[in-house]
Amino acid sequence: MFNTVSDLEAGQRLLVRIDVNAPVEDGRAQDTRRFARHADSIDRLLADDHAVVLLAHQGRPGRDSFISLESHADVLANHLDQVVQFVPDTHGEAALEAVDALEAGEVLLLENVRMCDDELPEKAPEEHAESEFVRSLAPHVDAYVNDAYSAAHRAHASLVGFPLVCPAYAGPVMEAEYTANSSIQDREFDGPVTMVLGGTKAEDLIPVIEGVEDTVDRFCLGGIVGELFLRAAGHDVGHDVDGTAFFDHQWDTHAETIETILERYADRLHLASDLACEGDDGERAEVAVEGLEKDTSYLDVGSDSADRYADLVRESEAVFVKGALGVFEDERFATGTVRVLEAIAETDCFSVVGGGDTSRAIGMYGLDEADFGHVSIAGGAYVKALTGDSLVGVDVLERVAR
Repeated sequence: MFNTVSDLEAGQRLLVRIDVNAPVEDGRAQDTRRFARHADSIDRLLADDHAVVLLAHQGRPGRDSFISLESHADVLANHLDQVVQFVPDTHGEAALEAVDALEAGEVLLLENVRMCDDELPEKAPEEHAESEFVRSLAPHVDAYVNDAYSAAHRAHASLVGFPLVCPAYAGPVMEAEYTANSSIQDREFDGPVTMVLGGTKAEDLIPVIEGVEDTVDRFCLGGIVGELFLRAAGHDVGHDVDGTAFFDHQWDTHAETIETILERYADRLHLASDLACEGDDGERAEVAVEGLEKDTSYLDVGSDSADRYADLVRESEAVFVKGALGVFEDERFATGTVRVLEAIAETDCFSVVGGGDTSRAIGMYGLDEADFGHVSIAGGAYVKALTGDSLVGVDVLERVAR
C-alpha cells in the first residue's frame, strides 16, 4: 500500500498533482465535480499548515481545450474561498521564485504541465525522474502528493517522476478513488453483483466484461455499446444512419469479439428490448427491438428496458456503473440512466458510479450523492481498475512506500 497525507508532518511545502481537466467554453475552464473534490483535499492540507503548490493538466496540444490554467485558479479559489496564486510557468525561474516565496496556508497553481516538453512522453518513472522538469522543481519542495487518480494510468512526468526524487504520498482523492474502484477486484459479495455498461466505446467495455467475469453476475447494456451487442444478437440496429459515425467502424474492429462475448456470457448479458428516439413531433418515441428496421438514431433504452434494469439493481448487493444508457443531457433521453441511478440510490447496496460524464447525471436530476457508495471522477483509470489492470501512478507510490 502507499503512504498517505495522514503520514505527513505538518507545516511542509508540498507539490500536489491534481486533475482538474475540464470542459472549456470561451477559452475558460468550466466548474466540475473534480474542482470540488480537489478543493476538499487542499483544505485538508491547509488545515495542517502546509504550503500547497499545485500541478495539473488541461487538454492536449493541438486541441481547443489546450489552454492555460489561469482560469482554473479562479475556479479553485471560489471553492477554497481564498486566493489561489497563479504563475504561467512550470519549472523556470518565475515558477521557482513563486514556489520559494509560498508560505504556510497559501496555494499556488503552476502552468499547464502539458505545456512542458518533458511531460507527455510515456516513459518509465526512472527516465522521467531524470527530466529537467522534475530535477528543477523537486529541490524546492519537501514532499510530493499525487491526488490525481483519474490520470494515474498515464506514465507522464508529473505523475511518475517526482516520487523517485521526493518523499511521496497519496492524496485524499487518490486514496478514496483507489479504495472504491478496486473493490470489485478486492471484495467478496454475498448477493448478486450487477454492472451497468453504456457509453460510446466498445473497446473500453469489452475488457471490462472479460476482466470481472469472476465477480459480476449480470451486465445491463445500453448506449452505443448496447446497440452493438443487439446487432450481434441479430437485430437491425447498431449501425450508422443519418450521417452518424459511431457504430460501423467499431463493428468492423470488434464484431468477432462482441459475438464471442455474447455467446460466452449469454446468461449474464441483459440487452435492451426497446429503444427511444425522437418522434415526428419532437417528443420521445419508443419502439420494440424485435422486428425493428433502423432508420433513425436511438438515443436511450426504452422504458421497459429501463424498468427491467432498475429491478435487477434493486435486488443486487453491489452495483457498478460505467457509462450512460442514453443521451441523458437531453431530458427526453435520460430515462434509462436516471431510473437506474434512482434504483441504486433507494437500494441498500454497495455502489460505484463512474465513467466520463456519467456521474454528472446525479446532480442534473436532483439525486443526492450521499445515496451512492462512491461517485468516481475518473474515466480511463476507472476502466483499468474494473479490469484489475495496474495503474502506473499508483504502482510507483506503492513501490517507493516499500
